[in-house]
Amino acid sequence: MKKYALSSFLQLGLAMIASTQLGAQPNVGAVYTLSNQPTGNSVLAFRRGPGGTLTQGGTFATGGTGIGTGNDPLGSQSAVALDQSSRFLFAVNAGSNDVSTFAIDGDTLEFLNKVPSGGIMPVSIAVQGNLVYVLNAGGVPNVSGFTIDHRTNDLSPLPGSTRSLGQGVGPAEVSFSADGETLIVSEKGTQTIETFNVNDDGYLAAPISNHSSGATPFGFQSTHRGIVVVSEAGPNALSSYKLTETGQLNLVTGSLKNGQAATCWAVVTDDGRFAFSINAGSGTISSYAIAENGTLTLLNAVAATTGTGSVPTDAALTHDSKFLYVRVGGLGQVLGFRVEDDGRLTPVGGAGGVPSGSQGIAAR
Repeated sequence: MKKYALSSFLQLGLAMIASTQLGAQPNVGAVYTLSNQPTGNSVLAFRRGPGGTLTQGGTFATGGTGIGTGNDPLGSQSAVALDQSSRFLFAVNAGSNDVSTFAIDGDTLEFLNKVPSGGIMPVSIAVQGNLVYVLNAGGVPNVSGFTIDHRTNDLSPLPGSTRSLGQGVGPAEVSFSADGETLIVSEKGTQTIETFNVNDDGYLAAPISNHSSGATPFGFQSTHRGIVVVSEAGPNALSSYKLTETGQLNLVTGSLKNGQAATCWAVVTDDGRFAFSINAGSGTISSYAIAENGTLTLLNAVAATTGTGSVPTDAALTHDSKFLYVRVGGLGQVLGFRVEDDGRLTPVGGAGGVPSGSQGIAAR
């Protein structure tokens, strides 16, 4: 019996080694995007291997609808979002004016509930702890607050939390500062970045209007040092700001151009050292270094290319910032890149099956 048991363990070990050599690797995370189809919206999930490679996973209906086709129909960043613990995923339904919540269960998503977004055409979601704010871009644009009930895991409206942004602002993204004390909204139409201090009860203080360094402020992300890096589609540049304790944005580096086209999306590594801009018009990704005081330096105007006619748009970093994933609307794909220690990007492949009109991306 002992010889048989030992032999069995040896066979199992050899089989595991052979499986690894043949390329079979365990999944360590996932990447998500929205189909955003008017006939029915869904979250498309891709399994992520330890080397960053993607394989197609499941498709999970949101119970709502999207708004059609094209490479960037929502004109936004963060249409799908994860909470900090990667327990929940939130998705906008721009066609049916609601928001869907999923629980993450390994490689699958479990639909939890769907609630009205508090406005028309939700396009972006911000999550901080059990607090969620949704950006509605249609009609009179606004931001509306919600809370996660951890007894039921349902998303519930925060009564009286809706704040109007005004007509013609063309909002692109809502996001919390890294410390969660400020809510930030970029407004393409007015060249403004609105900031709201967040009270302990989740409600917002009066807005502070901050003039953007360049035209068409779009995607942005903040660092743990209180630096906010913003993409500008007008000059095709990134700018950086220091967020003060009062919620004011003070310019650090203004409109540092990359020479590319349609610089609309921006992400920042978790350690706050590097920023990447996604340039839809030129099919490229640019890399920037971020100093401790927030000063930007252009590292490489073309840190990576996504291909002719690819139209890269939304981007997301994994929580450890080791991999960057970009939704490539022109090719119907999600492409991945390994982020090297010096900020260089190394392609790791991608996966297809993403329909025209898809929107948003999140990674874990």
